[in-house]
Amino acid sequence: MFFSSFLSSSPRRFLSTKSLKFSSNLRSSSSFAILHIAMDAPALSTENSLSRRRSARIRTMATSVSTVSVTATATAQDDSDIAMTTTTPKRKRTQKAVTVAAETEGLSDLSSLDDDESATQESKKSSAKRTKKTARKIKVDIDEEGYEDTKVKKTRKPRKPKPEPVYVIPDVERRETKFRGRLGYACLNTILRNKKPASEAVFCSRTCRIDSIKKNGMDWVKDLGRKNVQDLITMIQWNEDNNIRFLRLSSEMFPFASHSIYGYSLEYCAPLLAEAGALAKKYGHRLTTHPGQFTQLGSPKPGVIESSVRELEYHCQMLGLMGVGKDGVTILHGGGVYDDKSAAIERIKNTIREVLPQHCRDRLVLENDELCYNADDLLPICEELDVPLVFDYHHDSLNPSSIPPAEIIKRTNAIFARRGIRPKQHLSDPRPGAVTIMERRAHADRCERLPDELEQEGVAIDVDLMIEAKDKEQAVLQLYRIYGLEEVKYESLRPPNENQTKETKGRKSSKRAKKNVVVDEDGNENEGEGEGAGEDVIGGEIEDSGEEVELEGEDEQVEGG
Repeated sequence: MFFSSFLSSSPRRFLSTKSLKFSSNLRSSSSFAILHIAMDAPALSTENSLSRRRSARIRTMATSVSTVSVTATATAQDDSDIAMTTTTPKRKRTQKAVTVAAETEGLSDLSSLDDDESATQESKKSSAKRTKKTARKIKVDIDEEGYEDTKVKKTRKPRKPKPEPVYVIPDVERRETKFRGRLGYACLNTILRNKKPASEAVFCSRTCRIDSIKKNGMDWVKDLGRKNVQDLITMIQWNEDNNIRFLRLSSEMFPFASHSIYGYSLEYCAPLLAEAGALAKKYGHRLTTHPGQFTQLGSPKPGVIESSVRELEYHCQMLGLMGVGKDGVTILHGGGVYDDKSAAIERIKNTIREVLPQHCRDRLVLENDELCYNADDLLPICEELDVPLVFDYHHDSLNPSSIPPAEIIKRTNAIFARRGIRPKQHLSDPRPGAVTIMERRAHADRCERLPDELEQEGVAIDVDLMIEAKDKEQAVLQLYRIYGLEEVKYESLRPPNENQTKETKGRKSSKRAKKNVVVDEDGNENEGEGEGAGEDVIGGEIEDSGEEVELEGEDEQVEGG
């Protein structure tokens, strides 16, 4: 009645064909009324009026369920004309403003309308932004009584996983060899690691940062170790299926296990470790470890020595709980020279003799490196302390010894024999195009051939050879194909990278590097050089020193899986 009277008395005012819910509190003589309007009025102003579109039902296509809603509070005073303008939420297409002109008795003051309208519009804009993120279109029906009928389109079905690509595997040049040892790879299997979706990826290097431990607790970080061991079991089985029976375990199997504050025992995971070890023993696989270059037995700082010993104890406990025998060795480099190689060598010998627990010493072997300690430096230590030497062909080419490789191998094989340990060596190639010593340090994706020493009787025909290459198991499978060492499954092969460069893919930091500085867990800095220098040693963990660090044989770190 009210609006009928209003329209008849004021033909110059009109309501556009928009559906509104108009609520107002009418304050007149202590009485209040709530008015809801849902109506359709014809446009009366132009020749092309919409007089024929009188209907009791309006269909509006919108991107949200809500309709324009305006709430106004008015205090009844003298009769007056009230005009207000609202806009619908911003959409892809600009919509015309809706103008409502009303002349009522008892409505004169709508001072709060603007504020309410502004708040409503802000809310609608926020809602519209969220709505745009969905791929739904909603049809809204509004009848005469103001009830809404919504029909929502079904959400899109998830996409089907992409089919496995078809790989074109190039042929290889066939060669003959007398070598009859095992080939292995380090820490990560590229096929298992790159499985899709990512939730199905298999790898043993889930790790974290101290902040994550503080936030999530020790049970959380221990669960990372448990998942790593579960995936190790999968890797061992894959290796057996593909005739690879030599594997280096990741040092990140149990994150921060050797830390002075957040360290922990591995006993909680003993049953699972025993299961992994039993599977490796069943198949005759050899498992070894290689702690990172922050493990410094020759450091002049006691704190660094303590951290290094804890790291070795962690590795030995892991191998011990797996039931790995003598062949499960722990490989270390000599470390930094700290401006005085002779003094550093004496500290190395003293740490091995006096500081290392016996079970750690029983698994310890040393390796010649490419910067500080070659075979000339380490072989006398190894023969004096009866510690085997793992000969690295690539490092010897960069930091050669005066002793021929064949002679070095014979002398170190004698130590292996006295200790009852199967001989072990490392092989890698520099990246193509590498010229400088720092460029040549980086490992190539694969190895092109076996060294000549492996063909010599009484030298290295029957040793275990760790292939330190970026393509991991693919580098082993390629050597299998070249020399006919083992049967290879075609479905396990992946093509090599055709655009291999001399650049490495390690993590870089924006922080400036501190050259030749080793920092112990107490924050004390020690100048030095070589593979131990330039790294921040904090309780057995490497912090970014600003340099690109290539952990030999190690793989990437993934926080929280």
